[in-house]
Amino acid sequence: MRIRFFLTLSILICCISNLKAQNYLTRSIQYAGQTRVYSIYVPSSVSTLTDIPLVFNFHAGNGTRLDQITLSDMSALADTANFIALYPQALPDPNDGGSKNWLHKDPSTIDDIYFISALIDSVSADYPIDSNRIYACGYSLGGEFAYEIGCRLNHKIAAIAAVARTMQTNQINNCSPTKPTGVMTIIGTNDQYNGLSFGGIQYYVSANDVHNYWANNNVCDTTPLITQLPNIDPSDGSTVERHSWENSNGCIYVEHLKVLGGGHDWPGSFGNMDINSTNEIWNFVSKFDLNGRIGCNSTSENELTSYPTDLAIFPNPFKEDIQIQFNDHLGEEYKIYTDFGKLVYQGKLSSESLNLSNLKSGLYIFRIQENVIKIVKK
Repeated sequence: MRIRFFLTLSILICCISNLKAQNYLTRSIQYAGQTRVYSIYVPSSVSTLTDIPLVFNFHAGNGTRLDQITLSDMSALADTANFIALYPQALPDPNDGGSKNWLHKDPSTIDDIYFISALIDSVSADYPIDSNRIYACGYSLGGEFAYEIGCRLNHKIAAIAAVARTMQTNQINNCSPTKPTGVMTIIGTNDQYNGLSFGGIQYYVSANDVHNYWANNNVCDTTPLITQLPNIDPSDGSTVERHSWENSNGCIYVEHLKVLGGGHDWPGSFGNMDINSTNEIWNFVSKFDLNGRIGCNSTSENELTSYPTDLAIFPNPFKEDIQIQFNDHLGEEYKIYTDFGKLVYQGKLSSESLNLSNLKSGLYIFRIQENVIKIVKK
């Protein structure tokens, strides 16, 4: 009976994986003499968009892209928030028994940082990718690879998120980001939260070390803001705290979801069920572009406006129409984002009046080049 139960469960998981994967396209590119395969989800709205964010989602060690889709299917989010979700497949590592790993053990000629860079170029040739809004996330070893991308592909990646992983000691010692970078982690306290040492050698640093490193890189306060999240599912044996590190402008650049009593899980799929990791990741990373946190140039995120010297918008808050005063921006492209970074409106500045009656009430970010103004729809 026990064998039959686990066999039935395995078949069910396989069926769910195949069902979810049917929504994705299977694609491949030739890179470094090998055929590299990936799954990609493209929302139907892509034909109407000129700039669409791209999210990489990396599977765990010895996993597959289909495993990761089952764990963290982003297709529904991609449909509503208008982004492309991409799940690449790692190659077998001959120095690790053929395990499909993103970071191959030495000696190796495989360095998938360059593969991901080439994949960005390839996908950008097929779709109108917003090169300023490319993100990376992953689970376990995939999360570790997201850190690696945040360190070494920093000029192309706006924000990263890692689930169930801290950074390698060598990785953090050699990390050299060139700009502020949004970083989210989701780690259980029962999952090597304090790092990993063996034989007197520290192979992985603690979660605190990871957060301190990225907080310092982003010039954030060293003490995080801590919020206890609702214990929605008391039966899962864990609770969640949100730790947020702000910079001097009051903008959050590093966020940690600390799963108290959590293990090597992807919360929302298994383990802790108080949060949905997939949604949390998008809600965080989508607030960033290559220039940093979108709209972050004020003394506080709670402020409604942050006016450049040559651009002004009024009334603010507004009901339907806004008036735009500008000096040298005629004909330039403007974009309007939600507070979560979703592009909802764009065009070229041709007049001093703009009707935004179709927008829902809430906070929006109005951007022209590097000029950013926060506006509020009543």
